[in-house]
Amino acid sequence: MRLIVARCDVRYSGRLNALLPEALRLIMVKADGSVLVHADAGGYKPLNWMTPPTVIEETPGRVVVRKRAGASEDRLEISIAEILSDVSHDMGAPDGDAGLEKDGVEAHLQELLAGQPEWCGEGFRLVRREWPTDIGPVDLMCQDLDEEWVAVEIKRVAGIEAVEQLTRYLERIRCDPAFSACRGVLAAQAIKPQARVLAQARGIECIEVDLAVLRGERQPELTLFAA
Repeated sequence: MRLIVARCDVRYSGRLNALLPEALRLIMVKADGSVLVHADAGGYKPLNWMTPPTVIEETPGRVVVRKRAGASEDRLEISIAEILSDVSHDMGAPDGDAGLEKDGVEAHLQELLAGQPEWCGEGFRLVRREWPTDIGPVDLMCQDLDEEWVAVEIKRVAGIEAVEQLTRYLERIRCDPAFSACRGVLAAQAIKPQARVLAQARGIECIEVDLAVLRGERQPELTLFAA
């Protein structure tokens, strides 16, 4: 991993255009091709970023990161006025990281929903668990009644980060023309309101599931309608 502390401005072009004016920032360049630009505020989220696969071109005072995004190209241009620090650390092969494991509840939810995918959507049929993408596996890949592809991501409690994760998976899956219409479903015991709003804006369906019902420990609640 390379860490650069520099006074720079950042221009993004692609699906939209954005400019970060010149300021002191941290630029992270990871071995997998990820590039993230951070400020010294704003929590964990970068101000701008590019996920792999990327092409990184560097010349004195300038770093350009390019990535194909469907028919267009995303481009991140970093113009560096002054470098305060530029260090690299060998963190091992990028594919040697075991990553974060799901906690017991999420792992159990995945197992139960793999056996009962209809809880994620009417007529869903499981095709594969841990469907691989080049940025990590999506929990379940299913087909619906119309044999359309559906990627299902499973969480115990789903926040905005879960929607972002599923969005990235869908972006990679849809690069294959055979899966260009793949849609997403976020399944969780609880889904935060902000996550629902973001998911709706991105065309991702949200499903709340009851672990006790999935286990067969109690019957699902029935809704009665008056005549």
